[in-house]
Amino acid sequence: MNTTSTGNRSAGRRTGPKCIAIVGPFASGKTTLLEAVLERTGAIARMAAPGSGQSVGDHGVEARAHGMSVEANIATTRFMGESITFIDCPGSVEFCAEADAVLGACDAAIVVAEADAASKLPALQLVLHKLDVLKVPRILFLNQIDKAKTGMREMLKLLQPLSQTPLLLRQIPLRQNGIVVGAIDLALERAYVYREHAESQVTAIPGEDKAREIEARFSMLEKLADHDDTLMEELLSDIEPPRDQIFDDLSADLRAGAIVPVLIGAAQKGNGILRLLKTIRHDCPGVEDTRARLGMADGKDGVCAVMKTIHTSHGGKLSVVRVLGGTLKEGMELTAPNGETGRISGMHRLFGKEAKPQETAAAGETVALAKVEPAQSGMLLTSAKMPLSSKMASASQPPVFAIALKPKARKDDVRLSAALKKLTEEDPSLALRQDMETSEIVLSGQGEMHLRVAMERLESKYQIAVDRAVPSVPYRETIRKNTTRRGRHRKQSGGHGQFGDVLLEIKPLKRGEGFVFTDTITGGAVPKTYIQSAETGARDYMKEGPLGFPVVDVAVNLSDGSYHNVDSSDMAFQLAAKIAMREGMAECEPVLLEPFVKVEISTPNEATARITALIPQRRGRILGYDALEGWTGWDKVVAMLPLSETGDLIIELRSATAGAASYTMRFDHMAELTGRAAEDVIARMRSSRAA
Repeated sequence: MNTTSTGNRSAGRRTGPKCIAIVGPFASGKTTLLEAVLERTGAIARMAAPGSGQSVGDHGVEARAHGMSVEANIATTRFMGESITFIDCPGSVEFCAEADAVLGACDAAIVVAEADAASKLPALQLVLHKLDVLKVPRILFLNQIDKAKTGMREMLKLLQPLSQTPLLLRQIPLRQNGIVVGAIDLALERAYVYREHAESQVTAIPGEDKAREIEARFSMLEKLADHDDTLMEELLSDIEPPRDQIFDDLSADLRAGAIVPVLIGAAQKGNGILRLLKTIRHDCPGVEDTRARLGMADGKDGVCAVMKTIHTSHGGKLSVVRVLGGTLKEGMELTAPNGETGRISGMHRLFGKEAKPQETAAAGETVALAKVEPAQSGMLLTSAKMPLSSKMASASQPPVFAIALKPKARKDDVRLSAALKKLTEEDPSLALRQDMETSEIVLSGQGEMHLRVAMERLESKYQIAVDRAVPSVPYRETIRKNTTRRGRHRKQSGGHGQFGDVLLEIKPLKRGEGFVFTDTITGGAVPKTYIQSAETGARDYMKEGPLGFPVVDVAVNLSDGSYHNVDSSDMAFQLAAKIAMREGMAECEPVLLEPFVKVEISTPNEATARITALIPQRRGRILGYDALEGWTGWDKVVAMLPLSETGDLIIELRSATAGAASYTMRFDHMAELTGRAAEDVIARMRSSRAA
């Protein structure tokens, strides 16, 4: 228990511009909550209907097309004279990485969850865990409370195991005839009757609800007393604590991340919004607390965190930043962590798709900076000449789904590279690589929908049409038998001829030993210069063996040969070695090898049986499973799988877990592939090359 009294630790209400993230599972009502907040604060005249595509948080083309948020949306409003920026983050697990750079620089987060949504508990736990990792204070807003069938006590029993931080019930529902008609505020000891899109009406707590209110209030005070000895003594002595003391505790504990206040409401009707806004204004941390959480010292220099990168059609690059210290001004030069500098050529305050220019931004404000080229999401920029070495913390997942891209028009090759670079700048959870072996451009992301949206942006925003395919699997081949083969290259074409003669001993190596070339030449049968040429020829052949794939795990020894003083050359011995390899390898029982990866799957434990059942269906082998460390109700399943079977693995995993499961993988070994499966791979390869 904390031995510091409230009077010593309460720092008073945090003033100044705040930045609040809105997060939560898919379809929990985050965008609707943002609309309700903007309506209540007068930033918009009327809420847009959910799914209409007219809301501030759904202004993007892709969001309207898919009926879901696919990127973070920013809107700044004012409440009781103070500026608050809300950032609505996507709820789908495939787009939740958008929140990574946002959350670190925010003062707090509103976690939106449906009051009755047991199926979404694993997704909610993913959100809460990310906030725990980033140490971001949060409020839990139970949405659609008017439709809730579950009692608050039962609801908290379901929700508390998902959070490492204690949940503290700040309100309980007010019911009439079993229907939620309002809320009882446990700190104020008042009842509020909801009115649609209007302030709630204050009323006395009904007599039949008084006992329930007293019990819930005492439970709230007990949790606050865990961090306040004075309050604990008052409770033990049956002394009613002063109301100001309770509010100080609520504020201090939220700022310290010691509690998660639980508020209730119905965003679609505008219910519970005023209490939420007052909690944000009075209790949530401010930018000075956020600097302290990030380990940043106070200073006069301008410092900002890049939360999001946007490439606009006409205005160029915009960097959405939270000013953490000092003041930013138009024309100011900012230094990136790598020492590169960029000048602010414009500054805007964002409200959905609207951008209003402004000249300066003080600490706490969230603005978009124009054309600061070195800026990347997650960076800390400073107006000082000495760059900041630290980087914002991240809780992002590695890519789990990939596609190979090829422009339909050859003239678009260069434009495609430039457009993909911009896409990955806007969305760092996308990964891009050029496969040198297959010449494929491979784009990886968080799922099939994630990459579908990326392709839609590529085609609509940059007008580049592409063909998509499954990325090639890096198959290899090796041999099972030894052989000895002579290779001789002789050519006479007038003048100097060409002559090279080698005797090669070819044998298999153990898996993973690669390629080894040796020589046992005696008596100068082959000069040292041409020994190197023979090795070059053998290595060059290894790029494609009898089955058509790169060759591995083979030893070649040059045991004999002959040369001509005039006609022998480097190229002649290279060709002679290739001849010996080509003829010899075909006699060595070539066999196909496929890569296997070790996969670690994170899954809610109620789906573990389904996960372990699907692994053998993909020619995989379960290595074991255990409780996932640090996660209540989750398991880690470890398996060995052929790489070729992981292409759409994430789709099946998420289908089995209501979208919650994910995995990581790493290469483990190569193993022989024989029979019909090997024949199919070879046939597909030859067909592809013929095309």
